[in-house]
Amino acid sequence: MQQLSLIGWREWLALPRLGIDALKVKIDTGARSSSLHVDVIDEFQRDGVTWLSFVVATGRRGAPSVRCEAPAFDRREVTDSGGHITCRWFIRTAVLLAGVEWESEINLTNRRNMLFPMLLGRTALGARFRVDPQLSFACGRPRRRAQKTGASR
Repeated sequence: MQQLSLIGWREWLALPRLGIDALKVKIDTGARSSSLHVDVIDEFQRDGVTWLSFVVATGRRGAPSVRCEAPAFDRREVTDSGGHITCRWFIRTAVLLAGVEWESEINLTNRRNMLFPMLLGRTALGARFRVDPQLSFACGRPRRRAQKTGASR
C-alpha cells in the first residue's frame, strides 16, 4: 500500500500544461470541484473543437499574468459556498502538487475577491493525499519531476 503525501490547508501547485509553475491554492475538502480565477474567457474553434483562451493572474508580486489556452471539457452549473448558481466552463489539465502529477478538471471563474486564485476540491484530491488543516505550505514549491497518477474522475 502506497503512503499518501501529507498536505496542508494551503499549498503551492503547478499547472504545467498552462505554463503556470507556481500558484497558491486553498485545499478545500468541502468543495466538490476545483476553481481557478481567470480574467476574460474567450471561446474559439480549432479543428471543430471549442477552445478557451483566458488570463491567469498568478498572484505573485511582480509576476506577469499568464495567457492560457485549453480545449473546453464541459460547461455546467456550479453552486458556490453562498448558494449562488453560475454556469462555468471546465477544462482538464495536468496538476502538480507534492511531487504528484495527475489530470484533473477545473472550472474557470472570477475569484478576484478571494484570498487564493485557486481552490482545489475533493474530486481532484481523490485518494492521493492526507490533509492536515493545521499545516500550511507543507510541500514547498512544485518540482519539475513528478510521480504520475491516474486521471481524476
